[in-house]
Amino acid sequence: MNHHLASLQPYPFEKLAALKAGIQPPAHLSSIALSIGEPKHAPPAFVIEELARQLRGLSQYPMTKGLPELREAICQWATRRFQLKSGTLTADHHVLPVAGTREALFSFAQACVSAAPAAKVVMPNPFYQIYEGAALLAGAAPYFLNCTAENNFVPDFAAVPAEVWRHCQLLYICSPGNPTGTVLDRATLQSLIELADEYDFVIASDECYSELYFDEQNPPLGLLQVCAEMGRDDFRRCVVFHSLSKRSNLPGLRSGFVAGDREVLNKYLQYRTYHGCALPVPTQLASIAAWNDEHHVRENRELYRQKFAKVFSILKNHLDLTMPDAGFYFWPRTPYADTEFARDLFAEQNVTVLPGQYLARPTPAGNPGENRIRLALVATLDECCDAAERIKRFCESR
Repeated sequence: MNHHLASLQPYPFEKLAALKAGIQPPAHLSSIALSIGEPKHAPPAFVIEELARQLRGLSQYPMTKGLPELREAICQWATRRFQLKSGTLTADHHVLPVAGTREALFSFAQACVSAAPAAKVVMPNPFYQIYEGAALLAGAAPYFLNCTAENNFVPDFAAVPAEVWRHCQLLYICSPGNPTGTVLDRATLQSLIELADEYDFVIASDECYSELYFDEQNPPLGLLQVCAEMGRDDFRRCVVFHSLSKRSNLPGLRSGFVAGDREVLNKYLQYRTYHGCALPVPTQLASIAAWNDEHHVRENRELYRQKFAKVFSILKNHLDLTMPDAGFYFWPRTPYADTEFARDLFAEQNVTVLPGQYLARPTPAGNPGENRIRLALVATLDECCDAAERIKRFCESR
């Protein structure tokens, strides 16, 4: 077996299940899970209908590169959304459909990283655990950059030693961040592109929460958008990851895309032909319908706005929480250890939240997830408000 498997940690939800084991929450309170980032809003009916209409497409093998029509729909969407120069992001060379961002974020490292004793993959801390696992199984060492309230949850890239950058082959960034909800600004993205040029590494920008934001006039920046503003229409060393899971409430469709540097994606396509991860044709055709429509996405954002406003108003005087820039998570401090808080809350109120330390790793400066919890506002408005009221009562009882 691959000896790197021994380096993998249990997934956060395995740790959470162990934490809750043996606890019997009050039977009169319904279970409310704010722990997992799985959208619960209704998927758009027109996408489901299109998927059903296209089921005969299951009789054929799909192409790894995807249907030209899907790649073109993705290019048109990304060009509109991120204000790219027409014709710079092309269906033939700059886009690949993928089975959701999780699959792609993992497999990309396997194609991108050349294993070497000093190879590094740099990533935020806390983080989406796929980044760490992808780095380890590719034969590289993760290098964690703590995101704390003191640095506004933006890694201090300027403090990274030159020696680390020299051995860095891949940099994962997540904007809007999971779990912090922080959006990286223009200056930060520009500086990262310049670092990638200087030290010759690839930036993998996880942007799967980019369509969940509060101000319709101020959507989060994207890495390719900043590339274009810098006149880098070849998107050199820059690759972005997007998905329909959060944007369109279609986590089970397993449909997303990777876009950016033509040379990098050409090599990644070669890897994917062996990886065996082509999207079924009905999935691709349904995805076209989703990428071509923005009405359902605006409605989705409005539902999250309502939930954030309600939950914040209930909890603002009881938990140390702030509004995120985007995404669907709160990342509040806890008055005592996050694991104990999560366990006690479940035992007393039948509300499940995720301890922050499960999403981060210890560093010499500490574990930036300790004494925080992640609240995923994915349930219905009524359930989120009910959960918030229970958390409020729980905090008052302390």
